[in-house]
Amino acid sequence: MGKKLSDAEIASYHRDGFLAPVDIMSEDEALRLRRELEAAEAKWPEAFEGAARNNAHLNLICLDEIVHHPVLGDAMEDLLGPDILNYGTVLFIKEPHDPGFVSWHQDARYMGLEPHVGITAWVALSPASKESGCMKMIPGSHAEIRPHDDTYGEQNILTRGQEVRDVDESKAVATELRPGQASFHSARVIHASEPNRSDDRRIGFVIQPYMPPDVKQVIRPTGAQLVRGDDRIGNFYRLDRPKRDMDPDDVAKRDKVNQEWADILYHGAKMRRDY
Repeated sequence: MGKKLSDAEIASYHRDGFLAPVDIMSEDEALRLRRELEAAEAKWPEAFEGAARNNAHLNLICLDEIVHHPVLGDAMEDLLGPDILNYGTVLFIKEPHDPGFVSWHQDARYMGLEPHVGITAWVALSPASKESGCMKMIPGSHAEIRPHDDTYGEQNILTRGQEVRDVDESKAVATELRPGQASFHSARVIHASEPNRSDDRRIGFVIQPYMPPDVKQVIRPTGAQLVRGDDRIGNFYRLDRPKRDMDPDDVAKRDKVNQEWADILYHGAKMRRDY
């Protein structure tokens, strides 16, 4: 038995490449964080456009709070050990009846992080249902990295619109979540999500990934936060936590990291998009 996860849950994660749902916080706490996030969105709309949705935890207190939530930390310690870094975050917001979708893909294929031991935590701040376009996973698909095609599809919200061919969708498992729950998935597992057909926003905050300090970024240097334990290796420069919302120094730091991410995620690509 771990600090948060049972032995059965830990075994399930390693067998399937994902685990869901995991209770992280109460629904009331999640809805409070949603209100704070949407208040920030109304005050600083530019902080929610294009690439600015990446690494917004560096300049918004409410998102930093989620990254460092003690229950998330306990669950990650159960899976990764006592020393944990956060590489970065992404806000995946699908508006009501938005046609945007995420194609079948594997994060490890293009993130430049080796070895592929990082764990993505997808935290729901609004209901993530089949109707609203929750994540879908292919159990056991983390066994191998598959070839990807760059489609640059207009409604595909991935950077390159990258997708794995010939996925057996009959094996897909929908990871429906209530606000305050999370799913965890391996950087190697094949996953996707459909458009939001509901009347509410689908707000997912993604820590991508939590990882041990021995992971390396093999495309170019970038930063990471120390979430728990120690980092005696120093493969990433240290990113501090924000002390107030939208501090100019923190925004500049976010923009620097996002430029580094663009260089990494679009490495070898034919074109770039603003996310």
